[in-house]
Amino acid sequence: MSEATADEAQQAIIEEFSFFDDWMERYQYLIDLGKKLPPLAEDECTDDRLLAGCQSNVWFLAHGDASHLTFRAGSDAAIVSGLIALLLRVYSGRSAEEILATEPEFVDAIGLSEHLSPTRANGLDAMLRAVRNVAHSTQH
Repeated sequence: MSEATADEAQQAIIEEFSFFDDWMERYQYLIDLGKKLPPLAEDECTDDRLLAGCQSNVWFLAHGDASHLTFRAGSDAAIVSGLIALLLRVYSGRSAEEILATEPEFVDAIGLSEHLSPTRANGLDAMLRAVRNVAHSTQH
């Protein structure tokens, strides 16, 4: 990950999405981001790594300790993969303290909370909870 802070990563995402005039362009950009996610190996896509609360399949992996946590994830759905790419940009490669101190402001700022279907919004919440749970558990 870059040396940017989580807040700087969020600001960059907000700026990128501000270039698009309508939601079809934003959805396409999300899909394109998802296509760039490094794929998980087949043996990483196991049932014990599936996130509950996501309508599509989302496999979630976490590594590291409180000083430096990295996350990897993958999905079988294009837009969900794009959401994963955004979350990883903001949260992966950070300390547990920074993760827990960083609210996902980009979600509202780029209009995701208004334009995601309820099932995708639930999935996004499940991914955010998973990231925060890992960060929280490494601090204790």
